[in-house]
Amino acid sequence: MGAIIGRTVRVGLQDSLYLGKGALAKSNARQVAKTRRILGGLSLEIAPPEEARQLLDFKGGNEVGF
Repeated sequence: MGAIIGRTVRVGLQDSLYLGKGALAKSNARQVAKTRRILGGLSLEIAPPEEARQLLDFKGGNEVGF
């Protein structure tokens, strides 16, 4: 619903362990892929990874110290 009104969308195992009714998600990547399919089906624009990192002020995997 947030995406429909122009907000950002957060998805991942920290938010929900399920990919669908009764189906445990095996990874964050699967949840992201499903969310992309849903939002794409609604003709909503998906920010590319670099733009999303910038919007959310994330460093990116190559700049973390672990």
